[in-house]
Amino acid sequence: MPTELHHFTWCLNGPLAFLPLHAAGDYSAQAEVGSKLSDYAVSSYIPSLTALSNAQQPRELTNSTVLTVNLPVEGELPYSSKEIAAINHVLGSSKPVELSEENASAENVKKGMEKYSFIHFACHGQQDLTDPTQSALLLANKGRLTLEDIIDLKLPHAQLAFLSACETAAGDIKIQEEAFHLAGGLLIAGYRGVVGTLWAIQDSDGPLVAQEFYKQLSKDGTLDVKQAAYALHHAVQKLRIQSNSFLQWVPFIHLGI
Repeated sequence: MPTELHHFTWCLNGPLAFLPLHAAGDYSAQAEVGSKLSDYAVSSYIPSLTALSNAQQPRELTNSTVLTVNLPVEGELPYSSKEIAAINHVLGSSKPVELSEENASAENVKKGMEKYSFIHFACHGQQDLTDPTQSALLLANKGRLTLEDIIDLKLPHAQLAFLSACETAAGDIKIQEEAFHLAGGLLIAGYRGVVGTLWAIQDSDGPLVAQEFYKQLSKDGTLDVKQAAYALHHAVQKLRIQSNSFLQWVPFIHLGI
């Protein structure tokens, strides 16, 4: 096994776009170390080569503060506040800014995205199978940040978005060649890296994944978007150790550089 993990970027289309290649390997009881792709490589996904080229373009970093968006939704996401608390604990010295409950309106979130280069959502996500452009992050006062809204944003200073919500990187089987999901929309809007989910995640997994992700991402004292894929790989490995279910750790994926 290599001492340092390689970084693979998967650009898939058609039915292959729905395969979680990062989880490929032998998981039988007899499997040895080195029998899984994750033993050798960190995986990222990209919807197109154009998107990869855009993500590789340097951005002026005007604000390295992380904006967090927290919507427990009347007890439906009881661990979302714990997730934000975990981020604050790890990044306390850099003072993350939080939009929570009624303050996390669609208008406030859009303004925050224009100001801050890093954003972390801990809220509900909703995929619209009949009209993918209406897939949305559910915000305060029944507000919705739709894929259509996201694509219309112009964010020249955007660096990294973490979508700790359900189905944020689930594609549309009718439009397999396009990035018609929320994570892909954030790449179009200007983010260089995005963490998304292929399907519904367990609310209780959010705090662990967020804590380990930001701990790894900030280990050198700064937030480097180029290390986001490695940070997510690290966090998911921690989740794998404590989870007996593929459904818990497989959905977390990184898109972009």
